[in-house]
Amino acid sequence: MALDLFKEKGVQLDRQVFTWKDLVQRPYSKLDDDAFTRVRVILMNGIESEAVRFQHAAARFSRRLREPLALVRRVEHHQQTLINWLNPPDQNAIETTLGFEQVAIEVTASVALKEPDPYLAATYRFGMLEDFDHLYRYSALYDRLEGKDPNNLIQSYSDIRPGRPTVVEHRHPLDDLRRPYDMRTAAPLSKIHAMLITAAEHQTHDYYMTVGPMFTDPVARQLYAEIASIEEQHVTQYESLSDPDESLLEKWLLHEVMEVYCYHSCLAYESNPRIKAIWQRFVDYELGQLHFVMNLFKELEGRDPAEVLPASLPEPIAFKSHREFVRRVLSQEVDLRSHGTEYVDKAELPPNHRSTLVAQQLNSEGSPSEVAAAGYQWAPGTELVKRIEGAVGTAAGRIQ
Repeated sequence: MALDLFKEKGVQLDRQVFTWKDLVQRPYSKLDDDAFTRVRVILMNGIESEAVRFQHAAARFSRRLREPLALVRRVEHHQQTLINWLNPPDQNAIETTLGFEQVAIEVTASVALKEPDPYLAATYRFGMLEDFDHLYRYSALYDRLEGKDPNNLIQSYSDIRPGRPTVVEHRHPLDDLRRPYDMRTAAPLSKIHAMLITAAEHQTHDYYMTVGPMFTDPVARQLYAEIASIEEQHVTQYESLSDPDESLLEKWLLHEVMEVYCYHSCLAYESNPRIKAIWQRFVDYELGQLHFVMNLFKELEGRDPAEVLPASLPEPIAFKSHREFVRRVLSQEVDLRSHGTEYVDKAELPPNHRSTLVAQQLNSEGSPSEVAAAGYQWAPGTELVKRIEGAVGTAAGRIQ
């Protein structure tokens, strides 16, 4: 049953409270829980991180919104804390990274399939193929550093194979800007999608910038630096899809409905009952925040929120494998490149294209993504096979 955004009021803002024990709950199991529980936790941490980031930025540009932003932002921060602390302590940085890339593949695939605007959908497909390649590069690094099978975490939902090669993804900044939707004519779902994927990619960028320097392996350090640069490009790409003429308050309203939509989607698919209860709680909290901002919108801009919001939530994000869709896009669009705001076949790029020159300069002393994946080909059960082969080899050596 569709959620009526105007009738469902949720929990009032002044009743959205926490305790420290409430904020730090038992984490999910990295091996026993479904991989999409990890995907949802990572996504919603990014959504809440974006909420806090946006609201801090908005407060710097609007005197009249500073107090209401402060009230909502503190709750958003505590929601992010609770979600982020669901990540288990035995899930190391590179394992979390594999989860980040699975988010980027499967959530972006769902968005690309549901997006009503053909140009925006093409943009999501374009970025998805790059994140698809990142999963392959980090899987190779995981094998290099720990000799473990990434499929223990990915659980066969996503393919582990090359996409658009990371080495060719580096672009001139002006080739990462996109045509924004028109706020007067764009479907509400298009606006939600643009904010949703921007949030996910921004979190990925920040995470890689944080954990990259913590590795001792020089290839790992360089690989995180390289892919963090692509994630900055992706943030530039996706945030440029939003109409810059929307007011701060209109953008805030859209952020809140996007959060309701994401939590409601998590609720629809979650298999862990304890975590499902968290999603339900935060659907109710976000509905309360949404109505708080709706009242501000009516009071300060004199506009009806129905001009901006859908009457009910769209069909949820599909937290499931999109393997066949991704394979089809890979076969048809892997050779697309960005030329200004448009996508063209690589053969159509002019000689000495500005993005080609940027990539050549960055890769002039070698490509970490190529080095990390040199000779790597994922196969099921690689971790077990290596252990068996190692044991056999050791035994044979002793016999000799």
